[in-house]
Amino acid sequence: MEHYIDELDDEVPSLKEAIRYGLLLGGKRARPLLVYATGTMLSVREEQLDYVAAACECIHAYSLIHDDMPEMDNDKLRRGRETVHVKFGPALALLAGDTLQALAFELLSDPRSGLRPESVVRLSAALARFAGYRGMCGGQALDLLAENVKIPLESLRLLHAKKTGALIQAAVLMGAMASGREDEKLLKTLEEYAKQVGLAFQIWDDVLDVVGDTAVMGKTALSDVSLNKSTYPALLGLETSKRLAAEASDQAINALSSLSFDTELLRQFAVFCVTRDH
Repeated sequence: MEHYIDELDDEVPSLKEAIRYGLLLGGKRARPLLVYATGTMLSVREEQLDYVAAACECIHAYSLIHDDMPEMDNDKLRRGRETVHVKFGPALALLAGDTLQALAFELLSDPRSGLRPESVVRLSAALARFAGYRGMCGGQALDLLAENVKIPLESLRLLHAKKTGALIQAAVLMGAMASGREDEKLLKTLEEYAKQVGLAFQIWDDVLDVVGDTAVMGKTALSDVSLNKSTYPALLGLETSKRLAAEASDQAINALSSLSFDTELLRQFAVFCVTRDH
């Protein structure tokens, strides 16, 4: 990703610096990991997966930049450093997010990836779908509507499935799509894994917002509480939330049991979702 930004010209240096900062700020790189875990499981070359993984991370980074802005969560800290809008101003932060969204599709269509044209089409369509109205953006809108109101559990599940789960699904399925396989049974199994692991990931995020340490997490603890957001702990309590996260992780691992591939990395990620401290 750093190499790709270095290749950009210097005609708009402030924007280039902002996208570099927002994209390379650090983080777990969970979505790229899922691309690699699924793709290598299906014998896709890592250098091909580089472009798919980077595209997913560009979408994730843009979503965080916009999510942190004053119009959304107004967060001042991300990964232990100033958020993009704090460091560069809201207007440039907005443009940096927009640029990273466009860069994701530029990466997918780069001929240097070695991906087959038909795979590029499938990958681009999947990323657009999971990142847009039916996925992440739709979930973010539901999240805003859920502030200062108590929503039912079913609505909270839908919110999280879109806001967080959709891009996790995208990463898992895109790793598989890069292989060119048309195996619907395989994709359905991976989709079920991704749904459950996405649920576990988000519930645990809600838990960490309550019990986590700002210094460890790199973002402000109790930020959801301060915004009076609908979360699993707020709705069901902390212990029940932990149990539901663990159950979702177990279901994700169970979904993998029907696959005849080496799923160890995917299994490890499901465990990581509910044992991490950031």
